[in-house]
Amino acid sequence: MAKDDVEDVGIKKGDNAENIIKKTAKLLGMNYRELGEAIGYTEGGIKNAVAQNKISNSMQKAIELYLENVELKREREDTEKLKKLINDFLSK
Repeated sequence: MAKDDVEDVGIKKGDNAENIIKKTAKLLGMNYRELGEAIGYTEGGIKNAVAQNKISNSMQKAIELYLENVELKREREDTEKLKKLINDFLSK
């Protein structure tokens, strides 16, 4: 997911911490503990950001990079499936 794609999933620059974290967790089907583990923060750190409605630059960047990583993995899986289909077709 490129920076522009982050906006496509509803996360916009200037969103508050609660919006960014809630939207990301919902998008990925994760709870705060799981999201925190995925981006290197504790559940408490995630909850504090939501409660204080303040997200650090490093937490926001971690979320953006995690979303990009998830998207790249999905694209890679799709590419591998297509590659297998093409190889199967050509080997007949």
